[in-house]
Amino acid sequence: MIKKIAHLALILLTTTSTLLAQGLLEEKQKFTKQDTLRGSITPEREWWDLTYYHLDIEVNPEEKFISGKNTIQYKVLKPHQVMQIDLQQPMEITKVTQDGKTCAVKREGNVFYIMLGKQNKGDVNSIEVHYEGHPREARRAPWDGGFSWKKDNNGKHFIATSCQGLGASVWWPCKDHMYDEVDSMDISVTVPKGLMNVSNGRLKKVEEHEDSNTYHWYVNNPINNYGVNVNIGDYVNFSEVYKGENGDLDLDYYVLRDNLEKAKEQFKDAPRMIEAFEHWFGPYPFYEDSFKLVEVPYLGMEHQSSVTYGNGYQNGYRGTDLSGTGWGLKFDFIIVHEGGHEWFANNITNKDIADMWIHEGFTAYSENLFLDYFYGKEASADYVIGTRKRIQNDRPLIGPYDVNQEGSSDMYYKGANILHTIRQLLEDDDKWRQILRGLNKEFYHKTVTTKQIEDYISKQKGVDLTEFFNQYLRTTMIPTLEYSIKDGELKYRWTNIIDKFDMPVQVIIDGKSDWLFPNAEWKTKSIKTESFEVDRDFYVNSKKL
Repeated sequence: MIKKIAHLALILLTTTSTLLAQGLLEEKQKFTKQDTLRGSITPEREWWDLTYYHLDIEVNPEEKFISGKNTIQYKVLKPHQVMQIDLQQPMEITKVTQDGKTCAVKREGNVFYIMLGKQNKGDVNSIEVHYEGHPREARRAPWDGGFSWKKDNNGKHFIATSCQGLGASVWWPCKDHMYDEVDSMDISVTVPKGLMNVSNGRLKKVEEHEDSNTYHWYVNNPINNYGVNVNIGDYVNFSEVYKGENGDLDLDYYVLRDNLEKAKEQFKDAPRMIEAFEHWFGPYPFYEDSFKLVEVPYLGMEHQSSVTYGNGYQNGYRGTDLSGTGWGLKFDFIIVHEGGHEWFANNITNKDIADMWIHEGFTAYSENLFLDYFYGKEASADYVIGTRKRIQNDRPLIGPYDVNQEGSSDMYYKGANILHTIRQLLEDDDKWRQILRGLNKEFYHKTVTTKQIEDYISKQKGVDLTEFFNQYLRTTMIPTLEYSIKDGELKYRWTNIIDKFDMPVQVIIDGKSDWLFPNAEWKTKSIKTESFEVDRDFYVNSKKL
């Protein structure tokens, strides 16, 4: 399904030359034709709207080999007869058929062009894409993903997929671009006896064969390609029912047999996560598909309704507190962070990976909202402010468009601190909560651009935040409040800013909170003290002259 895009306007409101002069655009990088084919909405993609997949594969762990087919159903938006399907080397498409007839196929790197018969606008058609091969083995999952072929402590196969950024086409043929999500999906995976496959959605049935079993899963909701996963192991299952905003929500947990008791204790954070985020973000977006935690041989990933877990059954991020404050050890990072992605990444999805800060900034911010819900506002502020030491300001948060390239990894904790700053500017926590819930309602099951998110927040706040977002998302400059105090006069201004940046900021003068309204020009204020500091909740620097 091609999700509705509320605005197709350019992200930036000023000219390219001005933006370059202010550092708002990255210096041009070198990209290949393959990058463009992967990252752009090509003519061979735009003419058809994806509606349904049935991915049906057999996994051979001993040979690290997969084979099968993907049935791709689509609606014709305009007449065209060449379809782009993505599948990365060394995987091979062996045959494509439509209506029982074999289609000609032309390969260009990781792109396959399927030659079809006449396609009439409005028709709903389908093709079957047969494929096989040894998929890329993950080098450092989940960051450098593919298939993870591991074994558990009992010597049984323990296998999982992860492919964010790299793309789902690393292991299955699909329309591998974020803008068009499939409406629903069947996933059938055949594995050797003694192993179980866990994928997205709900388990419909298990077919038993002589030496293998086929697990049939169904996803009722739109899903992005990288969210589709295969997890294979000697799993055991336990479950519970959470009484949520939209009724009963099934929570299912699949863990290695030896870890059952540890999981029953550690996974208590799962319903707590749901409780906190339904409060802040609104109802869990996929009640029909349930929520699952699935143990895997890597750290974890936000696979929709099949969130993967490998944090070692301990709190924090592998037992450490990313904020350095102690608050990060109050929760299991993977359960909270990856669970938070069900709202920001799976419900609200970036149209282009250049806008991936929408996924990671809001979800890193969700960590401190979890703390806010259970431990209070000061605890949450301590945490998000503590993560600032991890910000590098090496590149802007937004990457180059149409080449499958994300921005800086600062999208996590710089993104979180940007959102924390907006909360301060609102001065109304109830309003902030309504904005966060409103985003998940307005863009429910949709792909979005950064501009749409900016416009929504600006509209709800009642103030144009264009310069704020340009400053923080599109440059590496952190606003610096320069000031001096002399003879009862406070003199202040913003430096290290783009044109027209004039964000208000709270300060503490002689122990009392007050607002300043600086811009690039010097302003003055009468004060009767030398005691002055910028409120720590604002992500800015200060410099006394």
